Amino acid sequence: MSRKRLPSRSVLPARSPQPAVTAPESSARRAAPARRRLMAGVVAGTVCVGLAGTSAASATTAASTPSAAAADGQPVVSRGVTIPAFYNPPAELPAENGALIRTETMPLGLSIPGLDGRPLPGTASRLMYKSTDSAGKPVAVTGAYIEPSAAWTKPGPRPLVAVASGTMGQGDQCAPSFALQHPLTLNGETVSVGYEALAIYRILASGAAVVLTDYVGLGATDRLHTYVNRLDQGHALLDAARAARAVPGASVTAESRTGLYGYSQGGGASAAAAELQSTYAPDIKLAGTYSGAPPADLTSVMKGIDGSALAGALAWSINGFAQSDPDLRAVVDAHISDTGKAALKDASTMCVGDALFGYGFTKSNKWTKDGKSIGDIIAADPRARAALDKQRIGRLKPSGPVRLATGVHDDIVPHTQARQLAEDWCDKGANVTYEALALPNLGDKILTNHLVPLITDQGDAVSWLTDRLAGKPAASKCWKMPLQP
Repeated sequence: MSRKRLPSRSVLPARSPQPAVTAPESSARRAAPARRRLMAGVVAGTVCVGLAGTSAASATTAASTPSAAAADGQPVVSRGVTIPAFYNPPAELPAENGALIRTETMPLGLSIPGLDGRPLPGTASRLMYKSTDSAGKPVAVTGAYIEPSAAWTKPGPRPLVAVASGTMGQGDQCAPSFALQHPLTLNGETVSVGYEALAIYRILASGAAVVLTDYVGLGATDRLHTYVNRLDQGHALLDAARAARAVPGASVTAESRTGLYGYSQGGGASAAAAELQSTYAPDIKLAGTYSGAPPADLTSVMKGIDGSALAGALAWSINGFAQSDPDLRAVVDAHISDTGKAALKDASTMCVGDALFGYGFTKSNKWTKDGKSIGDIIAADPRARAALDKQRIGRLKPSGPVRLATGVHDDIVPHTQARQLAEDWCDKGANVTYEALALPNLGDKILTNHLVPLITDQGDAVSWLTDRLAGKPAASKCWKMPLQP
């Protein structure tokens, strides 16, 4: 288990300062062979997505990660992966949001030498920068910046795309920046795939620079990752764009047009950031936002993932909100059984691959004292409803044009709530391009209907965003919404 300092009232007790050991096998891990074969197929498909066009030899494993010492002299270890000391935040943080705390060069796991001697697709730096969390307190966030080898040939200075990763997990070894260096982490205790590399490399090929956020608490070792927290994610993404300007050797400046890009968890983060930019980060020249499959209404999304292949994400949501919201923490403490608490603690150090194998298709009523689902408990408790209602995306008008795409058969992040977000924005007069992706229904609750649009829509999404970075205007297509599902 990774060692994190958590609130004393959380259902997840503070980690031991000793190097962690592998969590004991849960009943969910002792899955039937048929389910394991299905999970293996999903993971294999994700690996293919993340490593498309690369050789297996280019993937590295966590076993080669150098040891690191935390502030108290003990290394932070998460499921057999030693987290580099870089990810340990300092005791004191800068006052300014987006201020760069530290940076270091970082090798890309998928890279080749260019004809001019520069690596393709670019040169990477690991980052730590200051942001503000949902409680209004300073927080250190990690990430990565990539200076592209490709030239920007369109009008204006080299632009920047701030990328918000899709769901990676809650363990520190799952951090998106770590995955850029280690595209495949596979050590017998954890499975993590850097599947965002394909989108990132496509953006870099256009000549735009990329900055990637690890979100609050993912990678940084001082707290748990606050999964799908609207303010934490939006702030972290915007502050990553600010931090990129200060990276040594970066060609982007305050005058660079900036785009936001994200799918799934990242789609929610980019959507939240677009809503927050005008008040939180007006200094960023926001040219456009891509939001794919955004989890805008968490009450609906929690019902969608309960009992699905990605049921572990429900545990990550509960863990994050129990850490950051006292009202929801009280509800969790009152209703989660000892079995549920053990599952939440176990999931807190998992990546997506681990959660698929460990808690795929688990129903949340197995974790509660009275056998009710988490969704039913939240629906019956005003405090819990209010806590999730604060996370609703769509109550603010986003800045600049937004392209929102959603698969009509999405079996994890429901299509209807994503469409509702587009309607909410259109009602506020926003510039929205809504794309309902009508693909074949590939099954229910097994993740495929959620993953396929990530790939099939990626080229169009990057092209649309590149046009915005080049200064091309986008006319709102809200008028077409009644013609689409």
